[in-house]
Amino acid sequence: MRGCAWLLLLSLIAARCGPVVDLTTGLQVHDVSTGWYDAGIVNGQNKLVPSISFSLKNVSNQKLRTLQVNVLFRRVTEEKEEWGSSFVTAAGSDGLAAGAATTLQVIRSRTGYTAANQSREEMLANSHFVDAVVELFAKYGSTQWKRLGEYPVARRLITK
Repeated sequence: MRGCAWLLLLSLIAARCGPVVDLTTGLQVHDVSTGWYDAGIVNGQNKLVPSISFSLKNVSNQKLRTLQVNVLFRRVTEEKEEWGSSFVTAAGSDGLAAGAATTLQVIRSRTGYTAANQSREEMLANSHFVDAVVELFAKYGSTQWKRLGEYPVARRLITK
């Protein structure tokens, strides 16, 4: 009887874990939009910060438990230097079912550009303005982080 209980426990653990989903193929990034968010006036200066919005679709046949996303912002001139980042839970303990998509995720860097004597439009057109890119990484449960993609931040003003 003891052997049967042990076998049953191992079967339950194996069934709960299921096969590991490779997020580079099992998760798709949809509805990507980037730009520079008008963060208002900070210390008397106009402030713009890079922004990305996206949703994620589970195209695997497995439920993804506790789906997390790490977003890294970089200036294009600084290949390895992180300029800003954000960590979000895209699907909590209920997970993301096979075939389901997350709600739209809107992520903004806290770091950006400020200017006292330029409008936001003039800031974007300034010859010293350095463009940015954003990298998306995701993981679920206890799996390792997987890179989902890199997206240029469009030189357009976002006000909402």
